[in-house]
Amino acid sequence: MRLAGKVAIITGAASGMGAATARRFAREGATVIIADMLETEGRAVAQQIVTANGHAEFRKLDVTDEANWRELVADTVAAHGKLDILVNNAGISGSAVTDTLETPMWDKLMEVNGRGTFLGIKFAVPEMQRNGGGSIVNLSSISGVVGQNRIHIGYNASKGAVRTLTKSVAVQYGRDNIRCNSIHPGLMPAMRTSGATADPAFRGKMLESVPLGRSGEADEVANAVLFLASDEASYITGAELYVDGGYLAN
Repeated sequence: MRLAGKVAIITGAASGMGAATARRFAREGATVIIADMLETEGRAVAQQIVTANGHAEFRKLDVTDEANWRELVADTVAAHGKLDILVNNAGISGSAVTDTLETPMWDKLMEVNGRGTFLGIKFAVPEMQRNGGGSIVNLSSISGVVGQNRIHIGYNASKGAVRTLTKSVAVQYGRDNIRCNSIHPGLMPAMRTSGATADPAFRGKMLESVPLGRSGEADEVANAVLFLASDEASYITGAELYVDGGYLAN
């Protein structure tokens, strides 16, 4: 198994791409910490994994709360002895507002998508240094590479921040055998926080720019995360992996 003996924290793992990644990691032998604000859904994912003879547990986490992060990482290391993998998947959509210059939405997007990713890295890196290395995978987006209509500009900015934050971590901590890469999903099943991107007309227009002619699936993102998290990607760091059906090739 590709992650046998590994301990992984996955944020936003109660649903969508995070849940798909948690299940995929568990099938590959990892002990998975499902970190999310959604307790009922998160515990259900953990139980599904355990029922399938995998190893998983749920921990409630507000990714914007520094104390929450400190406790989560400390408890994970105390219980399992180490932290090998961090997947910063938690995030919110910027397509649920009509005013793409709304200040409160800017603040929220930067706090969850930007600060949340930074805090995970802040507390994971020291443990990975003590462990002799590790792998961090950050979920950015095609929106972190290009501008878009009908999406709050803070979403593009926050996902762009995740993109360059990834490269900075790769450069600064590569000597510690810590790899950091970003995944850039394209059009995927709508998120709970989606607005315009859940509208069939909007999605249809986006699909016109997708060479493969369809939207992606959560499992397709999970497979990409698995690769970058695993030792198969041992000489890959600071890279961007687009899971977008060719959208950014246009």
